[in-house]
Amino acid sequence: MAFMTAVGNVGLLVAGGKPSKDDRVAIFSDALNHASIIDGIRLAERQGNVVAFVYRHADMCHLDTLLSSCPMKKRVVVTDSLFSMDGDFAPMTELVKLRKKHGFLFVIDDAHATFVCGKNGGGAAEMFNCEADVDICIGTLSKAAGCHGGFIACSKKWKLLIQSRGRSFIFSTSSPVPVAAAAHAAVNVAKNETWRRSAIWKRVQEFRELTGFPVESHIISLIVGSENKALQASRHLLKLGFHITAIRPPTVPAHSCRLRVTLSAAHTKDDLRKLTNALAQCVDFQKIQVFNSNCYSKL
Repeated sequence: MAFMTAVGNVGLLVAGGKPSKDDRVAIFSDALNHASIIDGIRLAERQGNVVAFVYRHADMCHLDTLLSSCPMKKRVVVTDSLFSMDGDFAPMTELVKLRKKHGFLFVIDDAHATFVCGKNGGGAAEMFNCEADVDICIGTLSKAAGCHGGFIACSKKWKLLIQSRGRSFIFSTSSPVPVAAAAHAAVNVAKNETWRRSAIWKRVQEFRELTGFPVESHIISLIVGSENKALQASRHLLKLGFHITAIRPPTVPAHSCRLRVTLSAAHTKDDLRKLTNALAQCVDFQKIQVFNSNCYSKL
């Protein structure tokens, strides 16, 4: 949120007052971006400094068209690097090509890829070998790090702007020392204990082999349809010893309720065998969807 507020003020800083129509910032957002990104854009829009455009999920042709027809010079493209409710990756390589073509500021929310993806745990940008092409990376310490809070990785110039203009940053309390120390320890673990990442990706491969589902990551989204069906399946799985959350509106669109499985390094192949057997008792593997990219949000 602090970052999106800062972006909303870019036009104001450049114009020296309320920006003219052509001096505003155009933000292009993937249709399935996380709610925090959407809310940040809405906040910036209310300030009158930003115009938002939503492109169809991972549709680079649609994004290219929107960018090509946009008259505004200041442009930002923001996307989840790994989508939390669908488990698929943003097309990072294609986004980098568009960045070179259109010259926009490239921002990723790496919450679900940090410490999990990349040789050194550097996230999706490292995994797709495009770290130098990402201008700003938003991350969290509440997922793989097992802590609390978040971070923004950026240049010194952007750091100063966010610190001086980001209201969510300025008017919030700093992380307690024990939390900061735990986060620092998590970074060391991620760098030194690479077997953890290897174990996660081995589990992903094994789940794919056991089920035949074309899953991309450790986030596995099994769309079952109705809210009632998702809840019944979740409760049944809990009785069998598996805490698989039923994801329902408003988190996902109606009629796309799902079971969200998250794999970790602590899981074993035997765990996956038991899980797939349990899933077979409450869902039809032949009819289930893995993810749905047709539904998209409106800002």
